[in-house]
Amino acid sequence: MGAGHAHRLYRHGHSPVHALPPHTKLAATFLFVVVVVSTPREAMWAFAAYAVLLAVVAYRARVPAGFLLGRLLIEVPFVAFAVLMPFVAEGERVHVLGLSLSVNGLWGAWNVLAKGTLGVAASVLLASTTELRELLLGLQRLKLPPLLVQIASFMIRYGDVITDEMRRMRIARESRGFEARGVRHWGVLAKSAGALFIRSYERGERVHLAMVSRGYAGAMPVIDEVTASGAQWRHALALPCAALVVCLLGWLL
Repeated sequence: MGAGHAHRLYRHGHSPVHALPPHTKLAATFLFVVVVVSTPREAMWAFAAYAVLLAVVAYRARVPAGFLLGRLLIEVPFVAFAVLMPFVAEGERVHVLGLSLSVNGLWGAWNVLAKGTLGVAASVLLASTTELRELLLGLQRLKLPPLLVQIASFMIRYGDVITDEMRRMRIARESRGFEARGVRHWGVLAKSAGALFIRSYERGERVHLAMVSRGYAGAMPVIDEVTASGAQWRHALALPCAALVVCLLGWLL
């Protein structure tokens, strides 16, 4: 997969969670999210229990609460959608503080907020304790289609390259006195976008030719073979197993 590639969500550390193999953390996160989604929305206490489980993982991973909460802001669009649901949903209505709200909409908003927040929090913890390169190795280890893993790898590698190219183009425009102030400047921005597309396409062709000349035949070589012991699997799956117990109790109680 090549050299490592740090990302803003990753928090360097030497905790027991950091030390787990990436494919065990990916499997644990996926199973935890599945269990959370399968929980009945009426079992509010269950979602509080899930939050406690994630808090324990964050404590073990030495991820500060402020760091985690700051990254949860990514779900703001879903929060806005959930806030609108009680006003637009149909069915039985209740009056709260002079507002007519749909009962189904209130339950739907709670369902989106609770499950969405827990899912995003689990994903943030995964990203905070696993480097991008390790995530790709984990996906490869879990037998995800190799082509998808390669596409994700190239997207990660060249996303920053294209972003840096955009920054240089913006600096070049500003150094020539350009400032986008209205519709009349859209033409210049459109030309910049076209130039960026052409440069990115040409760069992709050059990279592909370089790979083919070095023997690339549709599959990337595996440099690091990631394995996990039984103890590591048990530690990683402790989270989804505990969540499964909570989910079953939520259906039974």
